[in-house]
Amino acid sequence: MRDVHQFGAAASHFGLEKHGLRNLWAAWWNLPTPALYDTAVRNREGVTVHLGPLAVRTGQHTGRSPNDRFIVQEPTTEEQIWWGEVNRPFTIAAFARLKERMLTYLEGRQVFVQDCYTGADPNHRLPVRVVTETAWHNLFVRNMFIQEPDRAKLLRHIPEFTVIQVPSFTADPANDGTHSQAFVILNFAERLILIGGTSYAGEIKKSIFSVMNYLMPQHGVLSMHCSANMGDKGDVAIFFGLSGTGKTTLSADPNRILIGDDEHGWSDEGVFNFEGGCYAKVIRLSATAEPEIYETTRSFGTILENVAYNAHTRRIDLDDDSLTENTRAAYPISHVPNAARDGIGGHPHHVIFLTADAFGVLPPIARLTPDQAMYHFISGYTAKVAGTERGVTEPRATFSACFGAPFMPRHPFVYAKLLGERIEQHKAQVWLVNTGWSGGPYGIGQRMKIAYTRAMVAAALGGRLDDVETVTDPVFGLHVPTHVPDVPDHILLPRNTWSDGSAYDAQAHKLATMFVENFKQFADQVSADVLAAAPQL
Repeated sequence: MRDVHQFGAAASHFGLEKHGLRNLWAAWWNLPTPALYDTAVRNREGVTVHLGPLAVRTGQHTGRSPNDRFIVQEPTTEEQIWWGEVNRPFTIAAFARLKERMLTYLEGRQVFVQDCYTGADPNHRLPVRVVTETAWHNLFVRNMFIQEPDRAKLLRHIPEFTVIQVPSFTADPANDGTHSQAFVILNFAERLILIGGTSYAGEIKKSIFSVMNYLMPQHGVLSMHCSANMGDKGDVAIFFGLSGTGKTTLSADPNRILIGDDEHGWSDEGVFNFEGGCYAKVIRLSATAEPEIYETTRSFGTILENVAYNAHTRRIDLDDDSLTENTRAAYPISHVPNAARDGIGGHPHHVIFLTADAFGVLPPIARLTPDQAMYHFISGYTAKVAGTERGVTEPRATFSACFGAPFMPRHPFVYAKLLGERIEQHKAQVWLVNTGWSGGPYGIGQRMKIAYTRAMVAAALGGRLDDVETVTDPVFGLHVPTHVPDVPDHILLPRNTWSDGSAYDAQAHKLATMFVENFKQFADQVSADVLAAAPQL
């Protein structure tokens, strides 16, 4: 193998040849943000826009491609994987062939390497390496994962999982066994992830999240697709939900300290962030309603994915959805002024399930019993919001177990059992918050105002709903407060917001039926009390 030009002051002694990479033209190791900016602009990967962010385009893939994600079916893990539509099997032989083709493709080319970590808690930290084809994807990794500032430690860095991401390398479905030219393939035996055919950076972070979701439960840690924040007295709240339901928006509260916006673990010691950055959806972002996130779109170091800008003035337009609804900002958590730099908090006092109900029938906030909490966590109802996945152009009702099924390699009950134990042990209050539609379904009603949702969440976290009278929803059995400070009373009971009560009843029955049908796959594995928490038809 010929010598590789090594650039950067911290090239690990655990070299790229350990991953089979060979005959590279150059390897750029652990470059800092300014150097990655320079390289990305010089290589015409992106442009610097007004006030300093780096604007990039991801081409045809502007969201995740769930149908292109696979897990290698191999003896050491196959009995622990929840195989099905989410976790599609890939053969050992097909992976070996595709890997060899990718490594051959990279010969004579340059790569960028970031050695970093996932997991803010040192007791549950995973050393990772991400090898990317472009500088801007390497900057994404630097923003989103936890950096190692100590050069001596970087020189000794040995990754326990490695991602090789080459967007310009495409698969041949007929010969490679993939679904399309794009692919995200996890191999737990080789501790290696291959990503090709897609420039959407979110695939990198979610692939490592899937790894953590496999590894953490075997150490007694609940891995969660949630954001987290805490009050000045250390009271922690976590917010479960799929992309577009409001995790990032609601956790970025100027009155509370942000722990993290998307991925966390809950150990015996408390909650800790998996990441070192945030990946916020920014379409039609409001400087008034979401000031903390808005400011990051005007900051050096932020990557703006598929955000439109004026070619002459380089000013961005956050309202422009001509490229995608799923415009994104990726920035280090240090861009948020009230973030917890260590990414660690105590045990949650409140657990909030976020749903964007496209039917417009769920209440904007409701208190859940422990059995209802288990039922709704396992159900994971929401609407996939436009743009977050390829082919989704308008909200679509879906059930995603644990509010994160696309990233959960194990059976949902593994995570549900851990959550139930944590809730019971720490007496956490559980809430269901609907950030979706009110006054009618999608296309007729209006999406709940962020200001109202913030007021409801603030009231719940502040204990101001503890003694408020509740009414029981006749279909879903949820305990709905009759009054929330700074929120009109009539919107708390969704049927009151519809002009036609019978139309509401029909929609409620339709959604309730979907809940019951979806839960049949889990019915023989839960208690009678959890089954009794189902909607009443």
